[in-house]
Amino acid sequence: MSENGRVLLISNSSTDNGVMGFSNLKANNKGNTITCSDTTLGADTMFYQEMDFIGYSHIQHLVPKFEPFNQAIASVIISACRVSTSNSNYDYGNKFNRNAMNNTKIQLPTKNGKIDFEFIESFIAELEAERLAELESYLLATGLKDYTLTAEEQQVLQDFENDKFIWCEFKLGDFFEINPTQYYKLQNEEIISKNSKIPLVSNCSIDNGVMGFSHLKANNKGNTITCSDTTLGAETMFYQKNDFIGYSHIQHLVPKIEPFNQFIANVIITASRVSTSKKYDYGNKFNRLAMNKTKIQLPAKNQQPNYAIMETLISAIQKLVIKEVVLYADSKSRVHKRSIMHQSVSSHKGI
Repeated sequence: MSENGRVLLISNSSTDNGVMGFSNLKANNKGNTITCSDTTLGADTMFYQEMDFIGYSHIQHLVPKFEPFNQAIASVIISACRVSTSNSNYDYGNKFNRNAMNNTKIQLPTKNGKIDFEFIESFIAELEAERLAELESYLLATGLKDYTLTAEEQQVLQDFENDKFIWCEFKLGDFFEINPTQYYKLQNEEIISKNSKIPLVSNCSIDNGVMGFSHLKANNKGNTITCSDTTLGAETMFYQKNDFIGYSHIQHLVPKIEPFNQFIANVIITASRVSTSKKYDYGNKFNRLAMNKTKIQLPAKNQQPNYAIMETLISAIQKLVIKEVVLYADSKSRVHKRSIMHQSVSSHKGI
């Protein structure tokens, strides 16, 4: 891996499309294919790879034998594989290896006894259009379509990039009261229910730690941070905006400081992940005692945390990210509208 690399390195990760990092070495696996780790219990590490890439050990390369093949078709196949393997009998002694992949049976749409690729592509296009409309509505409703940086945000970004920040070391225990979350001593099926709104925060390292949603009363306050005490670092540390239900082995980091909000939380979480990376192991996990003692680097002023600059920095970074999302949404919207117009003209000509 290298800081300025551009070629994807695909690993056994179940997040970030399996991308472990980037390299300057030549890609040695073709894109427009699928990858999947053979060390897992199902297809949770199965991803579509658009670009040529570098593989990691224990990564299987699924090269299509048929045409057409593209991201839309791959996404349906991957979803079908995840459904098929979710309730299978795989375990740590019987993993989802190459032989299992070859023998996995999946359900796909068919027409006249053949896979209906045309329907699959059309179906995915409709889903993308729906999601795009939802995204545009969300951006407008939240005001996030405004991605113009203020003069202050531009200056803070420039100072950050030019290493002009002053950094000091602090302990997590200085900022938070850290205690186990309150949780219901019930089975998951008694807690999680459809069409519910109260998040159940678990030991999961994705989806903000949310395992599902419940109709039960929230028993932990929001505008706080959660983190599993069974992991090897802060990869399960997330900001919880709303009140929530806790799970066993989840620590609740309740701020002692003011102000406290998502921007400040994001800086602290990132600093915690950097600080704990590769530091803990299975015999020495990132438990409550370790959290309290963990030292992190934060922007400072007069040897105190500089919360104002943290908020400005994260606001600027958020705008840069949102800019890419808005431009992507606008581009996809134009393509979709042109497609509709083309279909309309073609239909009219056929009358």
